[in-house]
Formats: sequence, structure tokens, C-alpha cells
Amino acid sequence: MLFEHLQYYGVSRKIIEAMNKIDRKLFVPSELQESAYLDIPLPIGYGQTISAPHMVGMMCEYLELKDGDRVLEIGTGSGYNAAVMSLLVGESGWIYTIERIPELVQEAQKRINLLGINNITIIVGDGKEGLEEYAPFDKITVTCYAKHIPKKLIEQLKDNGIMVIPVGNEYVQILKLIRKSGEKIIEEDLTHVRFVPMQ
Repeated sequence: MLFEHLQYYGVSRKIIEAMNKIDRKLFVPSELQESAYLDIPLPIGYGQTISAPHMVGMMCEYLELKDGDRVLEIGTGSGYNAAVMSLLVGESGWIYTIERIPELVQEAQKRINLLGINNITIIVGDGKEGLEEYAPFDKITVTCYAKHIPKKLIEQLKDNGIMVIPVGNEYVQILKLIRKSGEKIIEEDLTHVRFVPMQ
């Protein structure tokens, strides 16, 4: 099995199985396919990257994804993360994912179609604004770092919902877990990370 080592990062069996079902090789440029199964981020063009597998697994773990969840992802990139999450939320769940680069959206959509996944909606847009028309969301995941947590995203998170977001600057970023409980926002620092900036 490709991603067995992710158990050492605290990634559950269910998530490892989902990651082994979605072939990462389909989501990286052809010239990098021999590196597809290495546990490293890889460039996908347009200054963007596909996250290292351990980071995909850890973020799915922190989100506590379950059947029926409606999830908002900021930063579709290659579409790999959304494809993995689509298995974890089951047929009754849905992944809405926003990407600002139209070419990446087209490529991601082709891959999702090729895999026959039909519980993902990919939209070209500004991630900071979230996706008002489909809100509220059970979970929100952000795959680029923000200098502050966008207010719109907190507004679009359901009560008792979870958001995972890297916050910081080009030198230091902390992955934060946000829980919304009524009017209260509970913030937890998880780990140091390296992501591309939210544009």
C-alpha cells in the first residue's frame, strides 16, 4: 500500500484507504509522474503545488470528515485533495471547491470526470469570499495561507463546524483548527506548515 507510513502522522486507516484509491499520479504533471508517490509537495504549474500526501492526510484527519458532510475547500489546485475528501464524505456528502486559476479548474474537472466522481462542484472564484450561495458548511479547508482568518469563511461555517487553515506569512505559518460554537470561535494551533499564499 502506497501511503501506509501516514499512520505515523496519526492518519486513520479510513483516510489512508481513500488516498490509496485516488491515484496521485493522475494529479501531477506528466514530467513529474515518477515522483507522484513520494511524500513531498510537487509543482503543478501557475506557481501552485499539490500538497505532500502526509499533509493531505493530516488535514483530512483534523477536519473529522464524515458521511453527509458539506465541505468547502479554498484552493482546488490539482483536484487531488477534493477527490480524496469526496470518498470520505460519501455519496450523501458534497465537496465545493474554489480555485482562482481557470486553467487549473479545467484540468481538475477533467480528472474528476475521468474518475467518475460526482459529488464535487469546482468553481472559479476568490476563496476569501467563500461560497455564500452554498453556505453554511460543516467543514472548511484552506490549502493556501492567509495573513488573517477571512471573516466570510467563519460566517459560512455551521455552528459546531470545523475549519482548518494555515495562517501566517511567507516565513512562518501555523496550521490552525477553528471550531465554531454559537458566538464563540475556538482556535487551536496544530503544527508549522509551508503553503502558497492566498491571493
